[in-house]
Amino acid sequence: MSVDVATREEQAWMARAIELATASVHSGGGPFGAVIVRDGEIVATGANRVTTDLDPTAHAEVVAIRNACRELDTFSLAGCVLVTSCEPCPMCLASSMWARVDRILFAADRDDAAAAGFDDRAFYEAMIDPAKNPTAVARIEIHNRNEAFDAWRGKTDRVDY
Repeated sequence: MSVDVATREEQAWMARAIELATASVHSGGGPFGAVIVRDGEIVATGANRVTTDLDPTAHAEVVAIRNACRELDTFSLAGCVLVTSCEPCPMCLASSMWARVDRILFAADRDDAAAAGFDDRAFYEAMIDPAKNPTAVARIEIHNRNEAFDAWRGKTDRVDY
């Protein structure tokens, strides 16, 4: 991971993400904010809504991705930049990859988050070493395990993603 010197435009986007994060704290959410940028313009924003929505997946980055996809009427954010107040956790990083975001810019890092009580290091470690995953994961053998995939392969009007 590199540390870039930000352009004025990138600094403005980051200032907006940090503003959203700070406002989230004051409205009962977590201290995280994010914006999605396309062609130099902010197309969507997101703030952490985990506690306000009782949704552990409602991280600022995921909220911004959802809002951007609705705004742009697409599930692909290719050509977009995710600007977030803090380094994305593994879930948000994976969500960004699934959304096909071109680039991610962040300010605070995982150590800054840990110092504030948001320690995701166990999740980063679980991505590297599955034996460290705090959630038990096991495959169950069942005869029709590929039934949905077979249906997908046979669907002539499917939308690949």
